[in-house]
Amino acid sequence: MRCGAQVAPVRAAPADDAEQVTQLLPGEPVRVAGREGGWTWVVTAYDYPGWVRSEALDEADGALPPPEGRSPVEVARGYLGAPYLWGGLTEAGIDCSGLVHMAYRRTGTLVPRDAWQQLDAGAPVGEPEPGDLVLYGDPGKPADHVAFWLGEGRILHATGRDGLGVVEENEPNSLRSRRVGAVRL
Repeated sequence: MRCGAQVAPVRAAPADDAEQVTQLLPGEPVRVAGREGGWTWVVTAYDYPGWVRSEALDEADGALPPPEGRSPVEVARGYLGAPYLWGGLTEAGIDCSGLVHMAYRRTGTLVPRDAWQQLDAGAPVGEPEPGDLVLYGDPGKPADHVAFWLGEGRILHATGRDGLGVVEENEPNSLRSRRVGAVRL
């Protein structure tokens, strides 16, 4: 199966008002794990489960697009100015972990979808270098935010703060104080 829509919301429950946890993009392959009414329980190529409207799927085989010849940071910069959207993966709306996921995905590497999964997937580094990921969270809880480290105190990330969306900026003090680690993928 594959996504036959331009963008298909993947939801936490089989309802249009359920939380969007990610999105399917055109031609993206999925594995069907169940059906309920007009909804299909799918698992994405990056092992992320959720519910999608059945009419958004085609019976044909799917495939991810070929890799671009750019670095993940260069790909992420292509999203500058995109609005923040929880669970989003496109220039029309993207969240922090979706930005990292898509930056790597478009260079041919599938990485996990959520910040806490990205923290677990990377090799820890003491001092981040440009291109590494910096992760943030509260003590005793999973990481809940991720950014590309650009060096010299600057990050590239998607933020819902003040309606900014995808920006390059100096690492805000509010994030620096919540830093839980840095990893290299």
